[in-house]
Amino acid sequence: MILIDPEKCTGCGTCVPYCTVGAIEVEDGLAIVDPHRCTDCYVCIRNQVCPSKAMGPGPLETFYDVFRHVLSDPTETTADTGVPGRGTEEAKTNDVTGRFGKNEAGFAIDMGRPGVGVRMKDVETVAKAVIKAGLKLEDAAHSPLGKVLDITTGEMDPGIKDHYLLSIIIEGKCPLEKMRDVLKALREVEDKIDTVFSVGLILRTDENGYNPYLSVLEEFGIKPIRGKVNVGLGRPLVP
Repeated sequence: MILIDPEKCTGCGTCVPYCTVGAIEVEDGLAIVDPHRCTDCYVCIRNQVCPSKAMGPGPLETFYDVFRHVLSDPTETTADTGVPGRGTEEAKTNDVTGRFGKNEAGFAIDMGRPGVGVRMKDVETVAKAVIKAGLKLEDAAHSPLGKVLDITTGEMDPGIKDHYLLSIIIEGKCPLEKMRDVLKALREVEDKIDTVFSVGLILRTDENGYNPYLSVLEEFGIKPIRGKVNVGLGRPLVP
């Protein structure tokens, strides 16, 4: 949690709008940080927003404290995956890694965002739903979520359920025929959580950019709003 030095703080409120999750407010002439909402993203620290230099990072004493900070601060690199940001490359390098094959659908469920954040208990709720629907989650070597969650059941270490992060990605894949089930599970669980999520769908196409399972999105009333394309120069290992 970000610490405020009461001897230096003037209560000017300059820091308040910089907090990405609204964890800072001014009370009785002093800035106060909500310890249950601060994500340790360090936006206020990196931008040196306090004119009195009253703000500083608190100690990251436990594994969960470090996990929250690394996943919320895009300048940090996740040790296990070696990837900065939220610790996963998703499908961006699939033309090199070949993690998603032609008969598979990949999902990158992006939970929380700046301004909203996400409790890990809500991550568990969504993870359980999609695993039950047939999604196989990535292990800890590819996704930091695998460090705190059983990727076969979605069960999470109780010690982290109440931790609040800026954002985290649930990443996995399933056979194409299970794609509908996963999308249905996401539709059913969206009203059971207190945050937002967006869904990235990863599909391999033919040389004409076609995959028949793209039409499944229309069944759910989903219109794709952005596409990222790997052109295959890396010659994927997975057929």
